[in-house]
Amino acid sequence: MSDPNDSRTMPAPAAPAVAQTDTPLAPAAEVGKTSALPEEEVARVTDDIIAALKTVYDPEIPADIYELGLVYKIDLADDRAVTIEMTLTTPNCPSAQELPVMVENAVASVAGVGEVKVNIVWDPPWDQSRMSDEARDMLNMW
Repeated sequence: MSDPNDSRTMPAPAAPAVAQTDTPLAPAAEVGKTSALPEEEVARVTDDIIAALKTVYDPEIPADIYELGLVYKIDLADDRAVTIEMTLTTPNCPSAQELPVMVENAVASVAGVGEVKVNIVWDPPWDQSRMSDEARDMLNMW
């Protein structure tokens, strides 16, 4: 029988492996659980969630939140509920109220996704090293 609390973790751009764990951004080698969802379905939903996240932009930065490295953890549970841990570039971000709602709406629009919950976290603090090469190029931050 599968554990209804079992979840999958999809890391941010810096660590592209998909892992099932409660540890943020854990490498796939540390996977110890199995999912009740078929592997192909998890891969499809993972790709679709990441694509949805790439449609969400901080209104003040011309790069999406995924490539900026603001998404720390994405859990896809066996019941298809999705929990996202993300941060903001600064605690004083003027978009602090709207960005989590934008993320929730974008991910909720993905076919096959259940309830979506977005948690803002501050640990570890965001810094520019979390940005993907694509975001660095877009923002000319080399």
